Amino acid sequence: MTGRYWRTGIVAALTILATPVAAAQWFEARSDHFVIYAPGSADTARDYATRLERFDKGLRVIRKRPDRPSDRSNPLFIYVLDNPAAVERLCGANGKRKPATCRNVAGFYQPRASGSVAFTPRRSGDGGKFDLDAQTVLFHEYAHHFMFANYTAAYPSWFTEGFAEFNGTARFERDGGLGFGIPALYRGYSLLRGQPMPVAELLTVDNRKLKPEQRSVLYGRGWLLTHYLTFDKERDGQLGRYLTALNDGRSSLDAATAAFGDLKQLDRDLDRYLMASRMKYLVIGKDRLPIGDIAVRPLTPGETAMLPVRMRSERGVDAVAGRDVAAQARLLAAPYPNDVMVQTWLAEAEYDARRDDLAEAAADRALAADPKARDAMLYKGRAHVRRAVLAHATDPAVWKEARSWFIKANRLDPEAAEPLMLFYDSFRAARVRPSDNAVLGLEKAFVLAPQDGGLRFRLAREYLRDNKRAEAKLVLAPLAYDPHSGPDNPAARLIARIDTADAATLRAAADEGSPDDQDDSN
Repeated sequence: MTGRYWRTGIVAALTILATPVAAAQWFEARSDHFVIYAPGSADTARDYATRLERFDKGLRVIRKRPDRPSDRSNPLFIYVLDNPAAVERLCGANGKRKPATCRNVAGFYQPRASGSVAFTPRRSGDGGKFDLDAQTVLFHEYAHHFMFANYTAAYPSWFTEGFAEFNGTARFERDGGLGFGIPALYRGYSLLRGQPMPVAELLTVDNRKLKPEQRSVLYGRGWLLTHYLTFDKERDGQLGRYLTALNDGRSSLDAATAAFGDLKQLDRDLDRYLMASRMKYLVIGKDRLPIGDIAVRPLTPGETAMLPVRMRSERGVDAVAGRDVAAQARLLAAPYPNDVMVQTWLAEAEYDARRDDLAEAAADRALAADPKARDAMLYKGRAHVRRAVLAHATDPAVWKEARSWFIKANRLDPEAAEPLMLFYDSFRAARVRPSDNAVLGLEKAFVLAPQDGGLRFRLAREYLRDNKRAEAKLVLAPLAYDPHSGPDNPAARLIARIDTADAATLRAAADEGSPDDQDDSN
């Protein structure tokens, strides 16, 4: 790892221009940490996987994080769309009113135990040095996943985005090395001409209430502060002390004052840092970026036909959109009754549309073609659980049979988080206390997929039932700071009650519900 300097030239505006790309063929690339669906050629898909794996390795080197072999069982799924406009349309296509965070979005990420997913453009910008290019979007989204999957602490909005911006600009050197800390030139306009955001405001602003132009300022200022605290020798260690104090329960401003000192002086230092002609960055040599095998295959005709509705399903749908997606999926899947992936994707769409009989029928077709189709087992089990709930079933045999599909899936891959989570959920669906094995499985699922907010809430609920308040607060803290959570954040509300409420009240509060899947948009 060597230190170098990069000429900044932060003097122009952010521009996003793109032209849709028509692709006759799609490919799947599977590697140690990713499953990528990309149009073009086998070489294109392999290149995506290669760059991402080397980027992952670089992050682990500079952040001193060990590899996680279980990631192969819990990969990040990445869908490569034509351009940012296509990403924005998909972001807002969940059947609800288009979220504010979907406006002008270039890419977005959704953390899930069932399979975290990111959507990124194939092309972005016109190649200018001040454009937000496609690789930066891709690396930005993976940096979010890396943070949430490898760290258990709570982070404020500015650092969540600053971390992704800092790492997202990583670039490969001509000799194969990887450089971190390259200036985010595409944030130049926001940093120089956008609405000012002093450090005191940056540390406390609610990302959910920002307009798009203000959010761009937060991203840019977050990148600048992260870069400065990473490389400035006089402030070495301050970022770590700030985050530690924050997670010890101090307010963001108190933690910042204790770690950084005079915040007005920090503002002045940042302004000088921004105008510097050169900024330091780190290069990791190619020999430190080894990667594993990458398997590439063309999608089947059925998978290719289903891919547009599959992406809408992966984005997440409400009841209305779910019925629309399922109707389209039904028509597209009909010619491919023996295609395992097509029928599994159809099972998910039918389940989302609450057509449990059709979901099970599709899962059965997938299992007939491949008795070890794990995801088909999960949707068969899901359909049986919901059927039992609607029938108000109390017969233990009914629930045992429904859970058997999650057990079978777990035996196929003990390191996958989703079967463990669904096994635990089946007890809650039956309105009975989860078994000890179910709770142990939940704890393992959390270790395997800590990025899933729902898993955190489930585990906190179990801790609160045992009156383990400190453990519950630790698990909930990242959710309370989630910059993309709704204004009525259930984790924040629950944490506020942990120190004062009695045990019975806390148990009741924990049972009120858990947050839906959140998404992080770039």
